[in-house]
Amino acid sequence: SGCASSTHFGGAAGLTMLQGDELPPPTLSDLEASSRPYRIGPFDKLTIDVFGSEELSRKEVQVDASGRITFPLIGTLEVAGKTPSEIGTAMQNRFRGRFIRDPQITVNLKEIVSQTVTIGGEVKKPGVYPIIGEMTLMTAIVSAEGWTDVASKGEVVVFRRVSGKDYAAIYNVKAIEKGNYRDPEIFSNDVVMV
Repeated sequence: SGCASSTHFGGAAGLTMLQGDELPPPTLSDLEASSRPYRIGPFDKLTIDVFGSEELSRKEVQVDASGRITFPLIGTLEVAGKTPSEIGTAMQNRFRGRFIRDPQITVNLKEIVSQTVTIGGEVKKPGVYPIIGEMTLMTAIVSAEGWTDVASKGEVVVFRRVSGKDYAAIYNVKAIEKGNYRDPEIFSNDVVMV
């Protein structure tokens, strides 16, 4: 990866320019949820199935802005920062003994809203994309359906905010494709500009 030698990129005040391998990973508070395994965040949509109960199965629930869901019989449940499996276990504990003897509950992620990366510039389909598991710079670009004909693979900028400070790093993806450098990880709330 390559970078400019100045500490400010494009004259933007407060933006620190770093070597690609010096770009710090965001803290958990920067991400607002852990990165792996996927942790539920505000406005994510879930599908919940309660085995043996037709009325409580295939329920689609959206997490509210405060990170909670409401489900019949058990009321409000705090879900932000939990995995779908952890939510299922918490729901089973609430149901157990009160409503269902041995509840079996499955929680699946239907739509991701809280953990995304913005990809723009010279890609075929710029936009906001969900991050599931680990995403690298090259997989982010592939998510946006790849490069346009005029894209510069030698100058891909990743913008990141860490602990209230803005950073940017320029990557030479052509060199990454050749195996000269490792493919850097992309995190939730990053902005990738090709």
